[in-house]
Amino acid sequence: MASHRRPKQPSRTRVTVLTTAAAAAVALSSQAANAAPSEKLSKDEVKAKVDKLYEQAEQATEKYNGAKEKQEKLQKEISTIQDNVARGQEDLNKLRDGLGTMASAQYRSGGIDPSVQLFLSSDPDDYLDKASTLDQLSGQQVEALKKIQDKQRELAQDRAEATDKLKDLAATRTELGKKKKEVQGKLAEAQRLLNTLTAKEKADLAAKEERANRSASERVDLGNTTSASGRAAAAFSAAQSKIGSPYVYGATGPSSFDCSGLTSWAYAQAGVGIPRTSQAQANAGQRIYSQSDLKVGDLVIFYGDQHHVGLYAGNGQVLHAPRTGTVVRYESINNMPFQFGVRI
Repeated sequence: MASHRRPKQPSRTRVTVLTTAAAAAVALSSQAANAAPSEKLSKDEVKAKVDKLYEQAEQATEKYNGAKEKQEKLQKEISTIQDNVARGQEDLNKLRDGLGTMASAQYRSGGIDPSVQLFLSSDPDDYLDKASTLDQLSGQQVEALKKIQDKQRELAQDRAEATDKLKDLAATRTELGKKKKEVQGKLAEAQRLLNTLTAKEKADLAAKEERANRSASERVDLGNTTSASGRAAAAFSAAQSKIGSPYVYGATGPSSFDCSGLTSWAYAQAGVGIPRTSQAQANAGQRIYSQSDLKVGDLVIFYGDQHHVGLYAGNGQVLHAPRTGTVVRYESINNMPFQFGVRI
C-alpha cells in the first residue's frame, strides 16, 4: 500500500532565519543603491595623504632595516659557532681515538685495563666517579679523560647557543617579512590614492616634484659655516657625489639609497663604520642639541621616533635621501622636526 505521509514542513526556526536573511539582503541592496558616492579628494588632499603614507613607510623601512641587520649578524654568529662545533668535534674524535689506541695496545699485551674498558663502555661524564673506585687510572688516562669531558661540555654549550640563535633568527626573519609587507602596503596605498587623480593632476604633481628635486639637488649656498674636518668631510663629499640618486627603501647604494642607507654608505667611504638604522645612528656619537653648533658632515636626526637621518650641509641645510619618489638632495633643516645632531 502506498504511503500517504504528509510532506515535512520547514521548521519555524528555519523559516525565521531565511526570512531574516532575505530581509537583510533587501535592506543592504537598498542601502547600496541609495548610498551617495564618496567625494573625490582634491589633488592637495591626495598629496597630503600620500606624503603621510610615505612617512609611515619610512618608519617601517627603518624597522625593516634593523631586522635585516640583525638577521645578517645572527647568520654570521651562527656560522662561526657551527665552525667551532665542527672543529671541536674533530678534536673530540682525536682524543677518543687516542684512548682507543691505548685500549688496543693493552689488549695486545694481555687485556684491557678495567678503567679504560669502563670508559669505552659508558658516559665519560660519570666515568671518573665510577673509575675512582678502581684506583687504576694512570696520570695519562686522567688527563685524557678530563680533556674529553671539557671538550664535550664546550660542544654542548656551543650547540645550545646555536640552537637559541637559530630560534632568534627564525623570529627575526618573521619580523623582517612583516615589516617588508608593511612598507609595501603603505606604498601600494599611496599609489592607489595617486591613481584616483586625473592624468592632468598626476602630471602637475609629478612636475612639481621634479622641480623640487632639480632645484634642491643643485649646489646650494652653504654660506659661512663651521667646516667639517677629517672623515666627516670625506663622508659629506661622498654623499655629495650621490646627489640625484633615487630613494629606494632598504637600499644602501651605490646607485640608490634610503635615508640611513645614504649616511652609512657615506661614512663607509670615509673608512668609518656606523650602524645601519637611523635610530642606532642616533647613538653613534656625541649629540649636538643646538643647530648653531652643527658642523658639516654631522648626522642630523629628525622626528620623535628618530626614523629619519641626513648629513648637515651647513647654512641650515641638510643633505639626505628624503622619501619614495624623491632623490638625494639638499633641503632646509627646518622642513622636518629636528631632534639633534650626532658627531661621529
